[in-house]
Amino acid sequence: MNYRKLNLEPGLYFVATPIGNARDITLRALDTFASVDILYAEDTRTLRKLLSIHGISVSGRKIKSLHEHSSDSVIESLVNEIRAGKSVSFSSDAGMPVVSDPGTALVKVLIRSNCFFTVVPGASAPLSALVMAGFQTGSFYFFGFLPRSSSARRKHLKRLEFLDSILVFFETPERIVKTIADAIHEFGGKRRAVICREMTKKYEDVVRGTLLELQEYLRTRHLKGELVLLIDRRPLGEEDEIDIEFDLREAMASMSLRDAVNHVAGIKDISRRKVYECALTLKAEDT
Repeated sequence: MNYRKLNLEPGLYFVATPIGNARDITLRALDTFASVDILYAEDTRTLRKLLSIHGISVSGRKIKSLHEHSSDSVIESLVNEIRAGKSVSFSSDAGMPVVSDPGTALVKVLIRSNCFFTVVPGASAPLSALVMAGFQTGSFYFFGFLPRSSSARRKHLKRLEFLDSILVFFETPERIVKTIADAIHEFGGKRRAVICREMTKKYEDVVRGTLLELQEYLRTRHLKGELVLLIDRRPLGEEDEIDIEFDLREAMASMSLRDAVNHVAGIKDISRRKVYECALTLKAEDT
């Protein structure tokens, strides 16, 4: 038996579930599923299958549905169950609850109602995709699903054009081609991008290239499964180079070259190697 039955405090436990491979679940998640009084899920069939795989018996407990189309009365009922001293779990179809699922509204109600809740962390599709992308890590911006219409997508992408962060989106096979086209329209085709497909599953696949290269790749292929699209920061242009040089000169006036490089790389959230090369050029010019 891979789990323990615990005496849990009344409240709500947001439980992360695997994003593909059923074994990517934590022991604490199994303990929680085995111990709560009531189980809520975005899809009850998905949760029942997961419990069956790991040998957890429902034992007469209720498994209830809570999804984006659920009425307010469902959330009200859940809160009342906690107030009555019950321990309750909530899990989405996959990954971390509350990330692009109905849990967001639930958290707000729990806070207003002064109910205890906590998270049982685990698998996360955005974080897993960031690891697979191979970009210079630092800040990233997780958007979730972009709007369905091209005009609305372009409007949102335009707002993100100059954001100095990796952009992370969920996407569907039916819309990925149009989303890439809209990204090229707003960002240009030279931005590096990555499509992560079916992560942790048998047919996991990662496609890397510029936006234009991904567009060409998709002309002859129809992707299937769950997708995460990542778009790298915009390439450094002439204005960015001047900005880095200015910050470096200021820093080098009062710091060692090493400390100045670390300082500027940190505030700009860019590669230390890039800043170091620039610092060496400036130092050579000044000698």
